[in-house]
Amino acid sequence: MDKKPIGKIMHYFPKVGVAVVELSADMKVGDVVTIGGKSETFDQTIKSMQIEKTPLQVAKKGQAIGLKVDKPVKEGDIVWR
Repeated sequence: MDKKPIGKIMHYFPKVGVAVVELSADMKVGDVVTIGGKSETFDQTIKSMQIEKTPLQVAKKGQAIGLKVDKPVKEGDIVWR
């Protein structure tokens, strides 16, 4: 099964473990994604995402969201589904 890129890491806040992701496709809580590129590549289930401190269940293509990540990421890393 081929994975398709659905977003790009624009910024990472290490103290809280949150990445800003610019989405190129819709994403929802419960999706399993792969994150990687410049940093370690890993799979995770989406548990929490927000826009300006408002929790989301579904994020739409074109939005920039805050995503709680399981491991450190770097700017430019890609999110695949």
